[in-house]
Amino acid sequence: MASKAWWAGAAIYQVYVRSFADGNGDGIGDLTGLRSRLPYLARLGVDAVWVTPWYPSPMADGGYDVADYRAIDPVFGTLAEAEKLIEEAHSVGIRVIIDVVPNHCSTEHAWFRAALAAGPGSPERARFVFRDGIGDGEQPPNGWESIFGGPAWTRVHDGQWYLHLFDPGQPDFDWHNPDVRAEFEDVLRFWLDRGVDGIRIDSAAVLIKDFGLAHPECYTDRDGIHEIYRGWRRVADAYPGDRALIGELWLPDHERFAAYLRPDELHTAFNFQFLSSAWDAAALRSCVDATLAAHAPVDANATWVLSNHDVTRHVTRYGRDDTTFAFGGKLFGAPTDLALGTRRARAAALLAMALPGGVYVYQGEELGLPEVETEIPNHLRQDPFYRRSGYTDPGRDGCRVPIPWAGTAPPFGFSPPDAAADPWLPQPPSWAAYTAAAEDGDPESMLTLYRTALRIRRSHPALGAGGIRWRPERAERAPAGSDAELAFDRDPGFACVANLSTRPIDLPPHEEVILASIPLEDGRLPVDAVVWLKT
Repeated sequence: MASKAWWAGAAIYQVYVRSFADGNGDGIGDLTGLRSRLPYLARLGVDAVWVTPWYPSPMADGGYDVADYRAIDPVFGTLAEAEKLIEEAHSVGIRVIIDVVPNHCSTEHAWFRAALAAGPGSPERARFVFRDGIGDGEQPPNGWESIFGGPAWTRVHDGQWYLHLFDPGQPDFDWHNPDVRAEFEDVLRFWLDRGVDGIRIDSAAVLIKDFGLAHPECYTDRDGIHEIYRGWRRVADAYPGDRALIGELWLPDHERFAAYLRPDELHTAFNFQFLSSAWDAAALRSCVDATLAAHAPVDANATWVLSNHDVTRHVTRYGRDDTTFAFGGKLFGAPTDLALGTRRARAAALLAMALPGGVYVYQGEELGLPEVETEIPNHLRQDPFYRRSGYTDPGRDGCRVPIPWAGTAPPFGFSPPDAAADPWLPQPPSWAAYTAAAEDGDPESMLTLYRTALRIRRSHPALGAGGIRWRPERAERAPAGSDAELAFDRDPGFACVANLSTRPIDLPPHEEVILASIPLEDGRLPVDAVVWLKT
C-alpha cells in the first residue's frame, strides 16, 4: 500500500503569483495579495498551495527565467514576506510548495554574466552549454530548435553559442558540471530551512543533454538524470516533516515516468496524460489504468490535473470539438460552447477528486473561468510562445489573466480600489459573473461545488490515497466504447459514476447520493455528469 504521507491524497492549489491578488495596486499580483487570500484558500479546503516562481527575474518567460534563486522579486515582495507567508499558511493548515527551475536560469543571473565576461574555456562558462559554431563559426553548433520555436542557440559577443531549450533569456545549465549540482542542492536547503513543505521541479526531465543523439531525444529523459534526483532526495530526507519533491514530467512512456518515482527519487509527479485526454470514457479509463499501473511497482501516489498555467483552461477545452490538449495543436479562437464546457468541467472535477491520489486545482478553475482569447489585444501578449511562433500560437497568456474576486467591472477586486495601474493582462467584462463574491453562497456555482467536493474529499475515508475497483460496464444503459459510462468503487462505501454517453442513465443500487455535478433528472444521471454515491 502506498505511503500515507501528506501529499499522497492532498488537494494542492496552484497560485500563479502575478495573477492571483494585487496588494499594492501596481496591477501585478504579489505576496501581500496572496497572504490576504489565505482565508479564502483555507475555506476552499485545500491542503497545500504551490506558488509559481517568485524570484527576481526579467520576466522573459513569466518568472521561469530566474536571476537569483535565493531572493524574492521586488515586484512580489521581500524574502521576509515570503517567510511570513509560509508561517501564516501553516497557521491555517496549508502547506507551501515552491517552484525550482533547474534546467536554466536568466541571462541576468550572476553566473551567466560571469560566463560572458570570462570567455571560452573558462570555469565560469563550463557551468552552461557553450559551443563553437560551424561554418567558420557563423552557424549554430547544430540544428536543435527551441521548445518555444526558433533556434535553440544564441551567439554571444566572442563568437561562441549558448544553448537555450526555451527562450534566449533562459540559458541552459550544464548538469555534468559539479558546480551546478552543488549549487542547486544548496538552493534546496535554503528554502527547506525556511519551512517550505515541497519543491516543484520545473522541466524535470530535460536537464541532461546528449549531443550524440537525435533531437529531441538528446535532452529528454536521459538516464544520468536519476543520479541528480537521488541527491536531491537525500537533501529532502534530511529535513523533518515529510518534505515533498514533485516533478513536472511530460513523458508518454509510463515506465520511464515511474522511474522518477522510485523510493530514493521524487515523491510524486504531475499526470499530464490525464490533463491532455479527450472527454471520452475509453480514453479516460485507459489513462487511469495506465497511471495506476505505472505507479504501483514503485509504491508511489498518482496525481490528477485538469489545468495549469501552461494549458488552455479546461472549461474552454471541454466545449470544443477537440477536447484534448497538445502544445503543437493549440487552437486560437476556435469555436467553444462554454455551457457544454462548464457542464463537463464540473463533471471532470468530481471525477478527478474521486480518483486515488492527489489532485491539483489551478487558480480560477474553482470559479469556472474560461480561457481568455480574443479579448487580449495582441500588443499586450507577453508569452514567448506567441512571439517565437511568428505570432501564430496564442501562447499561454489566456490562462494567466488576473483572478476576479468581486465587483461588476475590472479589476474585479484583483487590485485595491485606489490602484494606480490596470491589471497586467486585461480581464473581460463578462467576468463579473465569475467573481468569487458572485459565486459565494450560490448553491449552483462552481465555487460551491469545489468547496463541497473538497470538504467531502478531506473527510471521507474512501477518498484520497488508496485503491480503485472498476464496475463492469452496463452495456444495456450505455453502449460500449467512447459513448459510455465510467463507474468505480472505493472502500469503504463509496462509488463514483460518470455518464459520458448520449443519454441519461440509471444509477446503480446505493444508499445515498453524496454529491452530483449537476442535478439528477428523475433520479437518473444526465449526460456529461458525475455523481458520488454512498454504497
